[in-house]
Amino acid sequence: MDDAGLPALLDAIRHLEGCAAEWVESVAVHETHEGATVWDGEVQVFAIAKHPKGAARAYAWSHATEGTRRRFHVVLHLPPVDGPVMAVRAAILAEFREGQRTAN
Repeated sequence: MDDAGLPALLDAIRHLEGCAAEWVESVAVHETHEGATVWDGEVQVFAIAKHPKGAARAYAWSHATEGTRRRFHVVLHLPPVDGPVMAVRAAILAEFREGQRTAN
């Protein structure tokens, strides 16, 4: 289970996506790139309703940053995201692109 706990992930979904969610399951994801682990953990799967973009599922997790702070990730089940693995890949790509923008 995510170190932040389900209530914190539910709050993140409500805050970031503006809708309520119901926990469905945890899925272990181990993502590698060129033989090195880039992410290893559990993705929490949530059912959501009445999302403006029509998404019926959201994938959420968090990770520690500086001190006691955490970064929350919420990825909607919308193409090309079709499950927890693609949600993690989309988040990794977004963080990479964000890092490139701030470096320039």
